[in-house]
Amino acid sequence: MKQLLYIGNHLSKAGKTETTIEILGKALRVEGFTVHTVSSKKNKVWRLLEMLFAILKFSKKADYVLMDTYSTSNFYYAYLCGQLCRFLKFKYIPILHGGNLPNRLRSSPKLSDSLFKNAHINVAPSLYMQSEFEKMGYSNLVYIPNFIEIKNYPFKKRRFETVKLLWVRSFSEIYNPLLAIKILKLLLDEGIPATLTMVGPDNDGSLLKAEKYAEGLGVEINFTGKLSKESWIELSKNHNIFINTTNFDNMPVSVIEAMALGLPIISTNMGGLPYLIENEKDGVLVKPNNAALFVEAIKKLQAHSDVANAMAFTARNKVANFDWEIVKKQWIRVLPE
Repeated sequence: MKQLLYIGNHLSKAGKTETTIEILGKALRVEGFTVHTVSSKKNKVWRLLEMLFAILKFSKKADYVLMDTYSTSNFYYAYLCGQLCRFLKFKYIPILHGGNLPNRLRSSPKLSDSLFKNAHINVAPSLYMQSEFEKMGYSNLVYIPNFIEIKNYPFKKRRFETVKLLWVRSFSEIYNPLLAIKILKLLLDEGIPATLTMVGPDNDGSLLKAEKYAEGLGVEINFTGKLSKESWIELSKNHNIFINTTNFDNMPVSVIEAMALGLPIISTNMGGLPYLIENEKDGVLVKPNNAALFVEAIKKLQAHSDVANAMAFTARNKVANFDWEIVKKQWIRVLPE
């Protein structure tokens, strides 16, 4: 079976959310691949150096390099790693994450061409990302969606006497956590009984800002911090609407998971979300940064529980196609024996 080197941010032990390098890495090992992963270094410079050293170390041992690729500083990690792979004739496969990555194609066209056009193949985890790359002239693409193990997500029909909102994401400015708090405040101001639980670790200081913002508005939020997958799935049983407030997005696994659990979804219509959610069929899409539109959608779901649960059932059927037993076949085609 093939040996793989997987490069990305392996930082869950440092309090960050598990990323694809850990989730996909584990899944591929179960399928018989030998997967070497780097890096867990917290310091960015040391992390980059460890990535480059690993490429040198495994260039004659491994068959492919998988490379989690984002739009911010990680883009430069990927670019430098890609250049070293090219020099060593080491086949590399960028996995295209982050809803803002298409903007990187426009702001850094030469670096992007050098990285992506010379890749063995580029893996787009969403039809949105595939479409955006194709618009910019890239053809060496394959769509392999983010995956879940559907058996781990028990579907539950919801009741809506009280609005019980759930938000699951890293606390980052791009995910707009303050909007979730605004939504709760508007609901309470209208006399609608409602609660909000926000699950996730801090990424850029946004958690502290959210706590202070909630305190300033006089609303009580259940901030859980980072939870294990099992813990937040158990927590979800006591909630009935999932809100996704992001300003930039690709194909968030947390939304896929909520769809699998039977939570009706209300999300901003940014990035890859319209490619994942069909408005008013398997979720509700609204314009970004608009608490009033979220509140309107929440009130409609509460008033029409049969519609809300029907959407949730349709969503569950959709994301069943993202089960690992299906998705793994696409990875095996990309990484042939």
